[in-house]
Amino acid sequence: MNPPATTFRPLADSSLSALVAGFVAMMTGYTSSLVIIFQAGRAAHLSDAQISSWIWALSMGMAVCTIGLSLKFRAPIVAAWSTPGAALLVSSLPNVAYSDAIGAFIVCAVLLSAVGLTGWFDTLMRKIPAGIAAALLAGILFEIGIEIFRAAQFQTALVLAMFFTYLVVKRLAPRYAILMTLVIGIVAAGALGLLDFSQFRVALARPVFTMPHFSLAAAISIGVPLFVVAMASQNVPGIAVLRADGYTTPSAPLIATTGLASLLLAPFGSHGVNLAAITAAICTSPEAHEDRSRRYMAAVWCGIFYLLAGVFGATIAALFASMPKALVVSIAALALFGSIMSGLTNAMSDLRQREAALVTFMVTASGLTLLSIGSAFWGLVAGIVTQIVLNARRA
Repeated sequence: MNPPATTFRPLADSSLSALVAGFVAMMTGYTSSLVIIFQAGRAAHLSDAQISSWIWALSMGMAVCTIGLSLKFRAPIVAAWSTPGAALLVSSLPNVAYSDAIGAFIVCAVLLSAVGLTGWFDTLMRKIPAGIAAALLAGILFEIGIEIFRAAQFQTALVLAMFFTYLVVKRLAPRYAILMTLVIGIVAAGALGLLDFSQFRVALARPVFTMPHFSLAAAISIGVPLFVVAMASQNVPGIAVLRADGYTTPSAPLIATTGLASLLLAPFGSHGVNLAAITAAICTSPEAHEDRSRRYMAAVWCGIFYLLAGVFGATIAALFASMPKALVVSIAALALFGSIMSGLTNAMSDLRQREAALVTFMVTASGLTLLSIGSAFWGLVAGIVTQIVLNARRA
């Protein structure tokens, strides 16, 4: 159940543990997947201003949704960008005009908003077999995950230092594995003379408006897969985290709010604001506050830190531009190991869906492009067709 209605006292309900939990949640989200957004922007040859605007739009959307929903429902509701969606864009964004991609972002946002406003969330997710959805996620992330081993061919010392740091910290303090790996990676890159701060500057982010252009190919190859992975890998786990910790907040207004925020911010680069799962779990845990009814303030603090990160989005973009490509792709790959493992495990867990999930994973990971439509869509189609052929009318 949700916390009982009591006097609304945000400042009184706050605590040092809630503030720390909010900060850790923000850092976990940014250090584990911001590099993927930067990598996608680089692959699509976006300017620093456009990448900065992308970070600003996502941060503002996450901040407003996190703070607003948490205060309204008195529950630790954390928004996040779609990390699998960003991974999808690494391979698909370079193949379309940026204005077409913005149009695809709007298509995805409209679908998310519609699902939330109509209350079709639970019904729609039951139509997509869980194994196929998990395999789609794993296939999208796989191409990013293997980049660390490709990078090892050219920057062996740097990649090995990061890889073994990840392994050691993962064993001793798993929550800080990515953060410490990033720190050691920066130190190692500096020692090897691979850092270039000549263009680095502290600057505020400025939103850059891009007029959307709607392309059927982009809508199908980017918009639809973005929608599917956002629902399957963000919104479903996000609701599950809340339910597991006893919060019965209705799902429809949460999905609708994040969908509408995505719609408003898409022209500025936002590929989608969704519910968080991993970072939300940090804010719903007893470490955030012993009193479950006061843990919502951990999410509020997370939203405040989102705001600060968004304001300095240009600085963040310039910082990552100063780092070698091997560092960026390696930290992104390591950050996705857990998601890839989870996706593959869930994909193979149901015997009746196993072969369809395997087909989904292989087609998605192959990078196949047909009719100017990317592999994520064809992987979903191939998996569903396989499932129907193998299991139709079978008890």
